[in-house]
Amino acid sequence: MSQLELDPATSATAVPRQAARRRRTSVFWLSLPLVVVAVAAFLLPLTGLLPEAGQNLAATRQPPGFLPGGSWAHPLGTDKLGQDVLTQLVSAGRLTIVIGLVGALVAIGPGTLLGVLAGYFRGWVDQVISILINAQLALPFILVALAIIANRGSSLPVLFLVLALTGWAVCARVTRSATLAIRERQFVFGLRAAGASESRIVFRHVLPNLAGTVVALGTLQVGTAILIESALSFLGLGVVPPMISWGSMLASGQDELSQAWWIAFFPGLAITALVLLVNLLGDALLTHHDPRKRRR
Repeated sequence: MSQLELDPATSATAVPRQAARRRRTSVFWLSLPLVVVAVAAFLLPLTGLLPEAGQNLAATRQPPGFLPGGSWAHPLGTDKLGQDVLTQLVSAGRLTIVIGLVGALVAIGPGTLLGVLAGYFRGWVDQVISILINAQLALPFILVALAIIANRGSSLPVLFLVLALTGWAVCARVTRSATLAIRERQFVFGLRAAGASESRIVFRHVLPNLAGTVVALGTLQVGTAILIESALSFLGLGVVPPMISWGSMLASGQDELSQAWWIAFFPGLAITALVLLVNLLGDALLTHHDPRKRRR
């Protein structure tokens, strides 16, 4: 028999350590492709390896290089204006990643603050914020987006406003539940007994204990922001030309599916793969930081 089998105490501590090591490993392997995609999107244009980005009406709707009739000068083919799909995909990917990151930040910031205030102070503060959360979650995001864009027009600041208004409620609800559990811990009672102010307890002790949950929520919100932007751009309500995103590429290729399916296929595949990886990473981070998920 091994020493672990002979010593129950050692076995009891070894199993959680192995589980934690597996969780850290899964987080690493899920983070790696996201880092590679981000680095490639921002560094590839600097290498000069990408085809020219300009229009070429003599080479419209060319198939990808791996299909009959295609050319490896355009590995993923060209669109209806003769623009290289790969070059557009990389250029649009930069904007899509930026929109996902900024959209997550503008949603997670106010959502976390309101959730902490509601969970820690309870009473009428909790009631008011909970009503706002339920009211926001009851509204379809597309109606909120249409109302704001119809009033303010399409632009990046307006898009970030839409992402903030449609994403804060979910973050607030999760952080409120986590704060309710933290405020009942012994160290909070000890800080109160020692005379620490409520604001000091909230900002110096409660918020740091929520860091793992907030990071996981922010990761999940990146995928949500990318999907919302793609949906709005597909409807013509997202980014404004000459800026392009994967959603606007998908929209421009929807009328070409019968003749040049690759124009819409590759940006759609990129959106699916990126959001899937981001959501898997967010779920792994939540499992790593939430004891209830680890037990399940």
